[in-house]
Amino acid sequence: RKINREREKLKKSEEKTMKSGGLGAVPSYGVPAKRRWRGFVIAVLGLVILSMLVPLVFLLGLHNGFHSSGYIYEQRSTPSSHKVLESYDRHDIGRTKNPSKDVMKKYARGDKNGTISKGANEEKHRGVKAPPKSALQPPPISNNPKVARIEQVTDPKTNSSDDNGKSCELTYGSYCLWQQKHREVMKDAMVKKLKDQLFVARSYYPSIAKLPAQDKLSRELKQSIQELEHVLSESSTDADLPPLVETKSEKMQVAIAKAKSVPVVCDNVDKKLRQIYDLTEDEADFHRKQSAFLYKLNVLTMPKSFHCLALKLTVEYFKSSHDEKEAGSEKFEDSSLRHYVIFSNNVLAASVVINSTVTHAKVSRNQVFHVLSDGQNYYAMKLWFKRNNYREAAVQVLNVEHLEMDKLKDNPSQLSLPEEFRVSFRSYDNPSMGQFRTEYVSIFSHSHYLLPDIFSKLKKVVVLDDDVVIQQDLSALWNLDMGEKVNGAVQFCSVRLGQLKSYLGKKGFSHNSCAWMSGLNIIDLVKWRKLGLTQTYKRLIKELSVQKGFNIAATWPASLLAFENKIYPLNESWVRSGLGYDYKIDTNSIKTAPVLHYNGKMKPWLDLGIPNYKSYWKKFLNKENQLLSECNVNS
Repeated sequence: RKINREREKLKKSEEKTMKSGGLGAVPSYGVPAKRRWRGFVIAVLGLVILSMLVPLVFLLGLHNGFHSSGYIYEQRSTPSSHKVLESYDRHDIGRTKNPSKDVMKKYARGDKNGTISKGANEEKHRGVKAPPKSALQPPPISNNPKVARIEQVTDPKTNSSDDNGKSCELTYGSYCLWQQKHREVMKDAMVKKLKDQLFVARSYYPSIAKLPAQDKLSRELKQSIQELEHVLSESSTDADLPPLVETKSEKMQVAIAKAKSVPVVCDNVDKKLRQIYDLTEDEADFHRKQSAFLYKLNVLTMPKSFHCLALKLTVEYFKSSHDEKEAGSEKFEDSSLRHYVIFSNNVLAASVVINSTVTHAKVSRNQVFHVLSDGQNYYAMKLWFKRNNYREAAVQVLNVEHLEMDKLKDNPSQLSLPEEFRVSFRSYDNPSMGQFRTEYVSIFSHSHYLLPDIFSKLKKVVVLDDDVVIQQDLSALWNLDMGEKVNGAVQFCSVRLGQLKSYLGKKGFSHNSCAWMSGLNIIDLVKWRKLGLTQTYKRLIKELSVQKGFNIAATWPASLLAFENKIYPLNESWVRSGLGYDYKIDTNSIKTAPVLHYNGKMKPWLDLGIPNYKSYWKKFLNKENQLLSECNVNS
């Protein structure tokens, strides 16, 4: 019954609806539809007007007046974000098709031993306030003397420090020394001053413009801003500036001084000034890193004139006929003569070493020089030493890549030049000195450990780096009684094995043993073969690789351990080193030294070489050679 009652009520309600509907129902539905469409059109028009107003607000700079409680960091598209310099292998440039990109990838990749921290820049990204001056001071350095930092330099003294308290030289090496000597006076100082004034004026203008009582100052600031904008839009250097620019600069300075005297809410001013502080700091840091990178790239690159000489010699070698038997070949395996070995891919560098040696030798007919080069420079070397005579000395040129395989005994056949490492350390005897000192230490490369196999019939050789100059007779070296020692070398006691524990692993070694340097070394090949030092070196390289993984400085620790207790210390007076990075070497010590060693990045054949030391190297060039003139080597 209840269901039937509900059905009847529903029918009655439907009938009433139909009676009140009909044609009259149409207007009742049309009015709400029109209202809905009208609201939609109004909303669209409002969005269009708003989209036009927002760009206009930003164009007029009115957004600077909006209050914001935070700090603004302006993201820049410049490539200055957190690039960390690494050391490069000096042969990397020749191993890649696009060396600049390869080195730039290394330049942009950091590691835990990187020399520049990211902390300062990360703080700027978070928008933190600038730290007080006291916070920028270098942190205290531990007085523990048993620490040393080594970095391979096979590629680059100031007291300045970076943001992390590290000295510039610890971070960038000899680049800092070169930078100080070649610092230039700032150009276009007035343009830079106008840009700074313009930025400061813009930072104060929004706050001044809000104050009704400062309408006159607001107009004055606005006019000065417009004038400087017009000047800078037409001038990029001081020479392009109009005659009355100093008057406009003084006028702007007065307006800025007035603006600073007005009490305003400092939020906007603080944000703008912080922006210029961060941007300027980032830009200066980027340019410094970029300059250091270009410096390193320069020292890795063979000069154009040297490349020209090698190409011309190679072409002429294949154009001319050659005897199969070299002049003086009977001397090459005569163990009664004095044999000198030079690893080099630089024709003129090897030539200077040989020429300076024979020039100061009392007797040259018993001297034999063996130049070991790579396949690319082998033919240029062959023709050069065939055309040039070095008194009565004999010169043999060998291609390391084409030596007999039985001599190599599964060793890599590519030429590797003496390795150089940048060493930063405190004085071992006076560890309280806070400032790090940086020097460059050269050491044997993998190719040096092939000497006993390459010269199997020889008993003793003197190994010379291609960046040395000989100034006295070396006959006294051949009369040394080294006892049971294998390698006569100059020791480098500023660094001892105990300071390199992290690199040497847990091997048993004397912590007080000194490091040693290549450059001038007399080698007893008989004792070398007897002790199996080549096999010891290869084993140490493998063990260090297992312990440390890939270590760019593995060659030095392996060589130090292989020759531990087998070094005959030569008197330090034999070699005057540091001519490739130290500007402060005494001239008298250079003139009296038997051997000059240009260890470091600033080699004497580079444009970046230290000018005061180049003459000692250049005087042994054959300046009358026609090829040197054609390739502008003498210039």
